[in-house]
Amino acid sequence: MAQVSPSVHKALKHQRIETPSWGYGNSGTRFKTFAAPGAARNVWEKLEDAALIHRLSGIAPSVALHIPWDRVEDWEQLNAYAQEQGIQIGAINPNLFQDEEYKLGSIAHPDPKVRSKAIRHILECIEIMQVTGSRDLSLWFADGTNYAGQDDLRSRKQRVRESLEQVYVALPEGKRMLLEYKFFEPAFYFTDVFDWGAALLYCQALGEKAQVLVDLGHHAQATNLEAIVAFLLDEGKLGGFHFNARRYADDDLIVGSTNPFELFCIYTELVAAENASHPLTAQTARNVAYMIDQSHNIEPKLEAMLQSVLNCQEAYAKALLVDYPALQQAQQHGDVLEAHRILLEAFKTDVRPLLAEVREEMGVPPDPIRALRQGEYLSQRIQRRGTPSGASGYPT
Repeated sequence: MAQVSPSVHKALKHQRIETPSWGYGNSGTRFKTFAAPGAARNVWEKLEDAALIHRLSGIAPSVALHIPWDRVEDWEQLNAYAQEQGIQIGAINPNLFQDEEYKLGSIAHPDPKVRSKAIRHILECIEIMQVTGSRDLSLWFADGTNYAGQDDLRSRKQRVRESLEQVYVALPEGKRMLLEYKFFEPAFYFTDVFDWGAALLYCQALGEKAQVLVDLGHHAQATNLEAIVAFLLDEGKLGGFHFNARRYADDDLIVGSTNPFELFCIYTELVAAENASHPLTAQTARNVAYMIDQSHNIEPKLEAMLQSVLNCQEAYAKALLVDYPALQQAQQHGDVLEAHRILLEAFKTDVRPLLAEVREEMGVPPDPIRALRQGEYLSQRIQRRGTPSGASGYPT
């Protein structure tokens, strides 16, 4: 490939992808949990696996936790262990969908006692953030209804707003609330935070510390995700991503595996926004949290996670190669096909030699997948851990 600017190398070395603790343990579908040999059995082993992915990739220095799945007695001890492993604890995700009381919702539940319980749990997670140094509180709610007339929709909206306001007030300076949305599942008639517009309205009403989290699997077929990304960036309200891939709905496949061009286009919006003349847009783009959120049910846990990280790296590398001045000129002149070709030229570029070179400069394996497969990482884990049974849980 042609000579690449040193700025591209620098940007690739500063890329950061957060991996999820729940992606390292056993998980499953409604039908079956397939136990994976050597899968992590507890949060300590999850951190150990996350650290391995970082050592192999060089760009995954943090791991998101899910509470109570990852709860420990001593958070300072867990934080110290993460640092010893060469990583840090990232976003904290409250669990607001598994308790019996949440059958009809959590923060939108008709019963104020249930809503209070949900809020107390979120506040507990904020306390954990304080100890671990986590910046982001990642919120996803399964709240919704299955039947018309089941509950009053405006009342549910008001309950969500009031509950989020209580959480927002408790959020310290320097911390962020990332509000995720989903248009269906597990509720099928109405979901309380059902799309990016609803999430944006809540966040705008709350204030600067509230931003929207985009999960790539949480959209209807043919939704233009890069357009949503562009709008949220322009409003200064894009807080983060949950990267995965889908063919039909929330399939939680390896990111970039079903529609790599979509992932590339998302990254082009982010790269362009980082260099935008508007300060708010540029600052928002630079503060985006990039997180994996996938359920590896039949794939090998470590290899699936590593492949996800590397696919994000490849998409980012291609986005960095776009000739943005030429693209802007073509757009301003209404040159439809030239503008499209400029994007395609970068998308079709084989960036594997570039990435191998950057990895060698970073002191990580030039081919991380080969290094994982040829190493004894998995066999050592199988020997120590065996084959754990049962699901570790998975947030949608």
